[in-house]
Amino acid sequence: MLDFYRWQTGPALLVSFGLITSAIAPLTTAATAQASPTPQTVAQLFPGSGSHQLVAIPAGTRIPVRYDQAEKIVVAPNETLPLTLLVSRNIRSASGQLLIPAWSEVRGRLEPVQDGSQFVAEELVLTNGSRYSLNASSDVVTTTQEVRPGIDTNSVLKGAAIGAGAAAILSGVTGRRRITLGKILIGAGVGAAGGAVLGKKRERVIVIHPNRDLTLTLNSRLALR
Repeated sequence: MLDFYRWQTGPALLVSFGLITSAIAPLTTAATAQASPTPQTVAQLFPGSGSHQLVAIPAGTRIPVRYDQAEKIVVAPNETLPLTLLVSRNIRSASGQLLIPAWSEVRGRLEPVQDGSQFVAEELVLTNGSRYSLNASSDVVTTTQEVRPGIDTNSVLKGAAIGAGAAAILSGVTGRRRITLGKILIGAGVGAAGGAVLGKKRERVIVIHPNRDLTLTLNSRLALR
């Protein structure tokens, strides 16, 4: 309960904007309500009828997220895994308007990229049920851990959500037929991961700490009404 209170009352991400009578107004971003915003013509607010306005949060905005089901996520290097994250802080305009509430869901998937894994967002679901297409992604996570016979799998699995592909690697290399620690998550690429470990003495899995590694960056502006 203390952890939730500390998180919920932390600083909100601010997006400031203003209206210009005969033109679309530029938006700015600021780290805190007290900080002086640096003007950027990268986002817009579209006046609408009545109280309705279409706010476009700019591309490049960072959205902090969290995953409360496990401390870490372990996947195979070639594994694609559906995943739902939570926005970890309220995102407000500089005037105090709530744009994206904390606890809003970000739905997407972890997918293999280069030598690591990246979260690719597809949909934002606000706490009021409103849904928006979302084009955002995390940085590529390249942290790995070697799996070999005799390894203490408890160190890999403790507090983890484990992709089925990673579970196949752990089982195939270590000889453990069942993975009893952690929560198994089913995704794509499981068969390929299982076949890849046959006869191998060592392999690697990717270890993701979602609350630290999966902060999202908008790849295109996000329009909210």
